[in-house]
Parts: sequence; C-alpha cells; structure tokens
Amino acid sequence: MNRDILLFIKKNMNSFSKGQKRIASYILESYDKAAFMTASRLGKTVNVSESTVVRFAVELGYDGYPAMQKALQEMIRNKLTTIQRIEVSNDRIGDQDVLSKVLQSDIEKIRMTIEETNRENFNETVDAIVAAKRIYIIGVRSSAALSGFLTFYFNLIFENVVQISANTVSEMFEQMLRVNREDVVIGISFPRYSSRTVKAMRFARDRGAMVIALTDSEASPLAGIAQHTLLAKSDIASFVDSLVAPLSLINALIVAVGRKKNEDLARTFSTLEKIWDEYDVYEKAEPQE
Repeated sequence: MNRDILLFIKKNMNSFSKGQKRIASYILESYDKAAFMTASRLGKTVNVSESTVVRFAVELGYDGYPAMQKALQEMIRNKLTTIQRIEVSNDRIGDQDVLSKVLQSDIEKIRMTIEETNRENFNETVDAIVAAKRIYIIGVRSSAALSGFLTFYFNLIFENVVQISANTVSEMFEQMLRVNREDVVIGISFPRYSSRTVKAMRFARDRGAMVIALTDSEASPLAGIAQHTLLAKSDIASFVDSLVAPLSLINALIVAVGRKKNEDLARTFSTLEKIWDEYDVYEKAEPQE
C-alpha cells in the first residue's frame, strides 16, 4: 500500500472510534517512536487494548498490525532527523547489550535481503553491467564507502569504471558529461537519501543510460528513476547507517559479475600477482618455526 499513512490518518480522524483516535493522535505526534513499538506496547502507551491497535491497522486497510508498522517505518525512514534516530535507537535498545542487539539486527537485515531479492532482476542487472561500455558509480556521504568498495573491485574487472565523487550536483554533471545509452550508472543511497545522487541518476536516465539503483525500498526516490533496483535492508542504528546488508549484496554483485568475466579476471590477477611480488606490495609472512 503506497501512500502517506500520516496524511491518511489525518483525513480519516473523524471516522475513528474513541480508542482509535488515541492511537491515531499518538502516531501523528510521535510517529518516530510508534513505528518501532509492538501492538501491545502501543496499546499500553495510549491506554487501549492490543486488539484495538490491531483493529485500527485493519481500519486503515492493512492486513494486520505488522503490515501497518512496516508501512509506517518505510514512510518515516527518510523523515527522521539525526536526533530522532538517536532517540529511537535508545528506546529500542534500552538496557540490552548494545553489541548483541546491533549484530543481531544486522544478521536479520541480511536474512531479509536474501528472502526479498528478486533473482531474475539480479541476473538482469549483472548482464547489463557486463554489457556496458562505461560504468559510473555514484555514492555520497555514508554511501561513499560502498561506492569506493564497488569501484575498487570493478576496476580489477573492467577498463572503464568511473567513480563519481563531487561535493556539488554541478560537479557530478561535469563528471558525467559524456554518459550515454551505452553506459550503466549505479546509484547507491540509503535513508536519509542523498539529493545529489537522485539528481545525478535522473541526469543519466535522461541521457539514455541504463540506471541501476542500490537502495533499501521500492519507496526510495532512487527506485523511481532506475530500470533495475537492487534492494538491501538497512536499519536505523542511532546516528549510524547500518550498511552490512548493502555491502553483502555488493559482494554478491561483484562475484556474479566476476564469474561472467572469469577468463579476463584470471589474466588480470595473474598479472597483478607478478606486479605485487616484484614491487613488494604486500608483506610476506615469515615462516614459523
């Protein structure tokens, strides 16, 4: 159900029962907290029963509370300020062990990414990348780490890989001046989505390039621009973007592309091993006695 749940609640406030109005008012005032509460906890917070919370979700047109909660989380993901993210994280973790909570959350995001990734779309994306004349990779702010990782390995596989790194949209356009329909542009962004990445991807699409989005949701502004979208679950972990699942999906993309270019890759690494050895690029392990 692709709609602004807050706007829908506001428009239908007068049709709700007394208990449902309590739920609605709390969500409108504290959507950042409500989105991560269980039905039971939300009910206790506004002094209604858990069943009333579930019926409220159904009243809004969802199959149940989990579906409403998911829609609320997707909707707010790009709305939360850094301060709100810290508050939500503190509320979710509470007195639990931070290390265990964060690592378990990352494991869950990888599991969800595996289950929800469309294999046919993934394979088509791999084919599009292999067939491209040039490959442009865009990722700024925290996504710059993902962009750099993908660029590093793609440079070992392909000859014409361009990492777009610029502080302004105009500089991005200048670096992409010659992009055309023979090229692939990979845009990487997670909440809060970068407006620079969105504008650069739209620029590339308007010039006929194949545009690929690596993001977290079909509701992401990147997904509306791209011909192919690879989804990796992200999470709100304090002020830190959880990029474990996105990095894992990038690993899979690199391996899949490498298998398509297997013979070229073998020759490349054969040459590189000789260069690394000749110029002492890596420390040699001392034999153990």
